[in-house]
Amino acid sequence: MGLQNSTEQTVAVKRIHPHEAVGGSIIDAQGQEVPITEDMIQDACQELEKRLVKPSKND
Repeated sequence: MGLQNSTEQTVAVKRIHPHEAVGGSIIDAQGQEVPITEDMIQDACQELEKRLVKPSKND
């Protein structure tokens, strides 16, 4: 099943330490390096899902 068809499916994710860095960083507006956390990634994914526009079924 492709990603296009999996939007109705949920997958349980067990996050052990959601506030710990996952191996990357961003630079904030003040030039400070900010570690990317699991929480940040989950928040970004949720925001993308809110903005998802499903294609029309007109073939």
